[in-house]
Amino acid sequence: MLFANIDYLNKDFKAERGFIGTEGAFITYVGASAPENPERFGERYESKGKLLIPGMYNTHAHMPMTLLRGYAEGLGLQDWLHTKIFPFEDKITDETAYPATMLAIAEMLRFGVVGVTDMYFFDAARIRAVSESGIKANLCSGIMVFDSETDYDQTPNRALNEQLVREYHNTLDGRLKIDLNIHSEYISNPKVVRAVGEHAVELGVQTHVHVSETKLEHEESKERRGGLTPTQYFDSLDFFRTPCTAAHCVWAEPEDWTIFEQRGVTVACNPASNMKLASGFAPIPDMLAAGVNVALGTDGVASNNTHNILKDLYLLALIYKGASGDPTVVSPEQALAAATVNGARSQGRLDCGSIEPGKRADLVVVDFCSPWMQPIHNLANNLVYSAQGTDVALTMVDGKVLYRDGVYPTIDIERAIHDSKRIAADIVASL
Repeated sequence: MLFANIDYLNKDFKAERGFIGTEGAFITYVGASAPENPERFGERYESKGKLLIPGMYNTHAHMPMTLLRGYAEGLGLQDWLHTKIFPFEDKITDETAYPATMLAIAEMLRFGVVGVTDMYFFDAARIRAVSESGIKANLCSGIMVFDSETDYDQTPNRALNEQLVREYHNTLDGRLKIDLNIHSEYISNPKVVRAVGEHAVELGVQTHVHVSETKLEHEESKERRGGLTPTQYFDSLDFFRTPCTAAHCVWAEPEDWTIFEQRGVTVACNPASNMKLASGFAPIPDMLAAGVNVALGTDGVASNNTHNILKDLYLLALIYKGASGDPTVVSPEQALAAATVNGARSQGRLDCGSIEPGKRADLVVVDFCSPWMQPIHNLANNLVYSAQGTDVALTMVDGKVLYRDGVYPTIDIERAIHDSKRIAADIVASL
C-alpha cells in the first residue's frame, strides 16, 4: 500500500508530510516526494485529513476476561478477585475463551493496537485467535502457587511452558512469542520464582509479572520477605535475568526503579485500571527520569471496561500533571513513545514501533476531520489530548489491513459478539 501525501509522525513524534510505501510485511519507502514506480506498492491510499502513526502496543492484558466486562464494580482488588473474578473464571473453558479473545482482539484493532502482551490461561484458544486475527502477541500461561513448598517441577506449567515455547515461540512470521509468567509476589514462592527465572534463561524467552499493584501487596511483601519490596524479592531470586514486563508498579520505590533500569525491565502502566480499582498512581515521571522503559497497558476489561488504549494514553499524559502540580511531566511525546516504540521494545520487537524504512509495516490511520480534532496547531498534541478511539480508520499489521472503516477482514465480528454475550450470560446464570 502507498500512503500518499499523508501527515505522519516520525521517530521523534514530530509531524511530517510525505509518502509511505509498504511491501510485504515491511515499510520500504519513506519520502517527501512520490517514489518511482509507485504501482509496485499496490493500492494508493488517499490521505486527506488523515494522520499515519506507528501501531500501538497493549503491554498488559487478560483477553478472555472480556467476558467479565462490567461484571464486578465498586470493589477493591482483593475483594474484587476473590468474591467475583475467581468464581467467574472457574467457569471459563478453552472453548468459551476463544470468542472472548477474538472480541478482545477486534476491540484492540479497532483502537489502533497492533500487539498485545497477554497473561492468562486457555492457551489453545488464545493462540488460535492470534493466528486467525493477524495481531501480534506475547502470550504467557499463568502460574499461581499458594503455598511455600511447591516446586516448579511439581506444577503443570514447566512442561506446558516447554511445549508452548517449542511449538509456538517466534512462529507466525514472528507475530507470536511465548513469555514465562509469575502471577505476583503474593501468589508465588521463592523456589518457583527462581526456577521460572532460570527456565526463561534456558529457553531464551522473556517474562511477565504483576508487581506492586496495591499498597497492601507492596507492604505485605516487606513483612513476608524480610523488608524486600516485590521488585527486590524478584531481583534477589534472579528473576530479571531476561527482559521482563512488570505490570502496574504503582507502589514501586526508588530502589525498585534502579532495578528496573539496570535489569531492562519494562513497566507496563495501566492508569485506567489502577484508578478504577483505587490502587493508586504509579510514579511514572520518576521512573522516566530514572531511564526506565515505560509502556502502556489497559489490563483486562473487568478492571478497565475497555481496550481503548487511547483512553489510557490520555490518562498517562494527564494525571501526572495534576498529581504533581507540574504541567511539563509526561509530555505528549513521552506518552506516545510509551504506547508505540516502548511497547514494541517490551515485546522484544526491535524492528517495530516507528515509521522508518526497514521497520515492520505496523501502521494506524487516524482521521483528523472531526470537529474535536480541529483546528490543528500540533498533531501530536491533538492525538494525545483530543483523539477518540473511534477516530482510528485503519489498522495494519505486517502490511496486512486488519481493520478498516468498520470492517474486520480476519474476524467474524458478529459471531464473536453473539457468542461472547451468550457465554457470559450462561456463566452468570450458573453462579
